[in-house]
Amino acid sequence: MPKMKTHKTTAKRFHVTGTGKIMRLKGHRSHLRRRKAKRVQRLYDRKLEVETRGEKARIKRLMPYSK
Repeated sequence: MPKMKTHKTTAKRFHVTGTGKIMRLKGHRSHLRRRKAKRVQRLYDRKLEVETRGEKARIKRLMPYSK
């Protein structure tokens, strides 16, 4: 049985924590950020958990060798 390939773009955008949560960053982080309030800009620095069950399954299928 050949090895399965990891979808490299997915591997760059998501990471799996030690407890198995899939974490992601928000989009729209780099462009036109000066006009946003500092409080809003700080929200872009946090990582968020992927919550939708279907999204989790799709990401795990694209990254077969993640934890």
